[in-house]
Amino acid sequence: MFKTLQKLTVPQRHAFFACFLGWSLDAFDFFLLVFCIPALAAGFHARIPEVGLAVTLTLAFRPVGAILFGYLADRFGRRPTLMLNIACYSIFEIACAFAGSLHTLLILRALFGIAMGGEWGVGAALALETLPREGRGFFSGVLQEGYSAGYLLASLAFATVYPWLTHLHWHGQVVGWRGLFLLGALPGLLVFYIGFRVEESPAWAESRARGVTGREGMNWRGGLRAYAPTFLFLILLMAGFNALSHGTQDIYPTFLQKQMHFSPRVTGDIGIVYNIGAILGGILFGSLSEKLGRKKTILLAALLTLPAIPLWALSHSPYTLAAGAFAMQFLVQGAWGVVPAYLSELSPGPVRATFPGLAYQLGNLLMSWNIFLQARIAEQLHSYGAMLAATVVIVAVFLATVTAFGRESRGAELRV
Repeated sequence: MFKTLQKLTVPQRHAFFACFLGWSLDAFDFFLLVFCIPALAAGFHARIPEVGLAVTLTLAFRPVGAILFGYLADRFGRRPTLMLNIACYSIFEIACAFAGSLHTLLILRALFGIAMGGEWGVGAALALETLPREGRGFFSGVLQEGYSAGYLLASLAFATVYPWLTHLHWHGQVVGWRGLFLLGALPGLLVFYIGFRVEESPAWAESRARGVTGREGMNWRGGLRAYAPTFLFLILLMAGFNALSHGTQDIYPTFLQKQMHFSPRVTGDIGIVYNIGAILGGILFGSLSEKLGRKKTILLAALLTLPAIPLWALSHSPYTLAAGAFAMQFLVQGAWGVVPAYLSELSPGPVRATFPGLAYQLGNLLMSWNIFLQARIAEQLHSYGAMLAATVVIVAVFLATVTAFGRESRGAELRV
């Protein structure tokens, strides 16, 4: 593992670090909202499902960003597009701090979703086209767990900064959640790092030297027809993946606060614990996929989530819930650790920034209603825990079934 990192050249290290941070800070901005759902409901005098629409809209509009930024990356380069993308989602996150109504917040989160939808495909293309083929599973796991690292940072902010912000006043109003959204300015600093330190993808640069463009390299009408089975498979696969991750993550802090009546500090601390598990799981299973293959690794991690349900959703002590959440996210993000490599290996080279990113975000679109439906069911059952348990049983089996129909791709050559 460490030998693999040591073999990287300086440009490869800068590219990987920038893409990891880009995905981390994107997730950081996203999960700040997730932690603040109860506070937003109270502040806007709304119900939890109504505020949950902010998450739904973010996910629903991500395919727009995947198409827009994916096209720009395939046409004009991964590096400048990634810089533009990060600047956009930072600006929209800051704007959320000044939302005067729930309707305004919903519009801003939809715009944030467009920006968020572009980052994964562009960043994964830049990183995996720059890095060596050897150890791709390991790099895939680390890169994907940038998402969990961002969730971890949001947990830390909620546990340490948010309680202080609830006692801070500005012009007669409590700063609270608005102060957390102002932290969204931080990702914007990454733009300068990419501009000064990161080089363009060698595969993309080589294709331009041969005179190939994203528009010429693949006719979309004919290309989608030729790759339709793969594209549809990836959409269904990512629907399952997104239902598993968002179904176990987005409403879990609300479960801890509303049903378990934990304080922001305890909720944030549990978030820290399970995101550490997520990071470890992604790296371990991503590396394991180099030996077992992509499919077997996903199947193993997805099905092992089932025995973790009782501790994760049906126990009552903060310690047992933290242990269960650690195990659950270790496995959920363990399966996710394979995704960047698997999707990139199955995607056609000329549109690798668009094809996997669009499939990813269309899968997201199919499951964008997830948190809204979960909140409604929890209200009817009067139990977030029972709802969460049922979610994992259904989704884990669905993901395993879809994965079983896919083809193995370990070690495929990534060319543009």
